[in-house]
Amino acid sequence: MIADCRALYSAFKSKDPRFDGRFFIAVASTGIYCRPICRAKTPKAENCGFFSTAAEAEKAGYRPCLLCRPELAPGASRMDATATLARRASQALEESCGQGLGMIELAGRLGCSDRHLRRAFAAEFNVTPAQYLQTCRLHLAKSLLADTNLPVIDVAMAAGFGSLRRFNEVFKRKYRLVPAALRRLPAEAEKKRSEITLSMSYRPPYRWERILDFLASRAIPGVEAVKDGAYWRTATARIGERKTAYGWLRVSHRAQDKALDLSIDGALLPALPQVMAKVRDLFDLRCDPEAVYGTLASMNDIRAGLCVPGTRLPGCFDSFEMAARAVLGQQITVKAATTLAGRLAAAFGASIRTGIDGLTRAFPTVENIIALKGPIADRLGPLGITGARAKAILELASALATGSLRLDYSGRPEAEMEKLMGIPGIGAWTAQYIAMRAMGWPDAFLDSDYGVRKALAPRGPKEVAALAEAWRPWRSYATVNLWNSL
Repeated sequence: MIADCRALYSAFKSKDPRFDGRFFIAVASTGIYCRPICRAKTPKAENCGFFSTAAEAEKAGYRPCLLCRPELAPGASRMDATATLARRASQALEESCGQGLGMIELAGRLGCSDRHLRRAFAAEFNVTPAQYLQTCRLHLAKSLLADTNLPVIDVAMAAGFGSLRRFNEVFKRKYRLVPAALRRLPAEAEKKRSEITLSMSYRPPYRWERILDFLASRAIPGVEAVKDGAYWRTATARIGERKTAYGWLRVSHRAQDKALDLSIDGALLPALPQVMAKVRDLFDLRCDPEAVYGTLASMNDIRAGLCVPGTRLPGCFDSFEMAARAVLGQQITVKAATTLAGRLAAAFGASIRTGIDGLTRAFPTVENIIALKGPIADRLGPLGITGARAKAILELASALATGSLRLDYSGRPEAEMEKLMGIPGIGAWTAQYIAMRAMGWPDAFLDSDYGVRKALAPRGPKEVAALAEAWRPWRSYATVNLWNSL
């Protein structure tokens, strides 16, 4: 049984799926053990015990919950491969629902038969992939109908229905409404269709200015900009196997409605689900700030105001971009790393005409880096990038291209961090930082970080490590609060 019950109970109350499979909750009053994401009524803390594995819970005499089904937890049993497959499939469906992705094509991408994919999906989600996909498309269509003036035919195409007739048929059957009934914006004779704006809600409070400051200090020249109280950037998105879309996006804050407004270039409309998913990750819109602050409020015993409710964990829009920038930032200042990243984008990123001052380049893709001829140190060296870092960036690109490294929410942070540290030139700090931002891992802690040590001075490494134990499972948020305090 795990001794640190307070931190795990906090994670359990949050129902955060990032903790699924990492521990199990045994409820003494019922004799049942559950996954951290179980939606049954949350038991009292004094009735809960915590185990690292389902086998340990059963050895102690507990029965598996019939609601959350612990046997399906990732990493918990031989069912792990099935559960992982289903989660990867659901992510692909959510991010590609507008592209008409078929089950046979999806199964091929995931390396299995479509029959096996359907079985795995039903075991994990109790619906078929087709039903899940249809709901994703309907939700996207509803959002576009309510928040934009796109013609209904464009909405149908963007949501992946293939035809207006099919869209109307499904919409009426599921919602008992015609699509036009959801229109909230007045009709316009001539609507500018070069961009669309959608609303993305969050749980308050939300420290918008802080996350904007964080992104501003790390904005890659030509790729990102923070101006007029908004975040701007170029974006690259895959549409199917061969087509790539380039465009721009803007994220602004609408505090009165507890939402962010996402405006995107019309060129990115076919990749809208991908863009929305990446923006949610970048701005940590899934966070439950009350659950985080409930654990980290003890930081204020060290110094008043050290932890502030609503602090978010900055994610990333592109995992390779963020990982490469992390490699460039090792042992140099944030400003210097930003300069190097800007040079890399200017030299090898695609040129984009956005019509927006300061947004001229896409960051190089993994394919751009792999395709460079000659020794990588010779290509990146003239930019001021050392040979060791150039080789690390190439290895990162190669690992991501082959799928041997997964820097997204479907990967397991501990395993991916081990792989990262296996790349020459990438140490523990960089691996933790990448897991924190690219994978959204909430419990990373950069104990060797200069800013963390400065914020907690004059405490030594052992004292800092002891303090951080009390901040589990939200040590990534504790790290951001420490940085903000400087």
